[in-house]
Amino acid sequence: MWILFAIVGIIGGIIGGMGMGGGTLLIPLLTIFCSVKQHTAQAINLISFIPMAIVSLIIHYKNKLVKGKNFFLIIIPGLITCVLGSFLSKSISGDLLTKLFGGFLCLLAIFQFIMQIKSKN
Repeated sequence: MWILFAIVGIIGGIIGGMGMGGGTLLIPLLTIFCSVKQHTAQAINLISFIPMAIVSLIIHYKNKLVKGKNFFLIIIPGLITCVLGSFLSKSISGDLLTKLFGGFLCLLAIFQFIMQIKSKN
């Protein structure tokens, strides 16, 4: 079983390192293939995100891909809504949270599909 968790971690790390949101893939992998409950998968994702984000940020900063101009305009609202979202998710059942996360992934896929079509036109 630990091999499966390691494989899931590697996949999440690769996607997270690319800046594409490893949790978008890590949470479904943990819940579907590792039988981890939704709340636990989200907690694992948050914990694993910290070192992945630090390493990715350092590498992207060294490659001059980080633009600090609007840095705090993103971080401050993100931190505030992160706290609110944490309290909200605690009060939501795991089944509803799973459905909401699945709906989010579907909307994200539709958005990416539309953006890809627009970029080709």
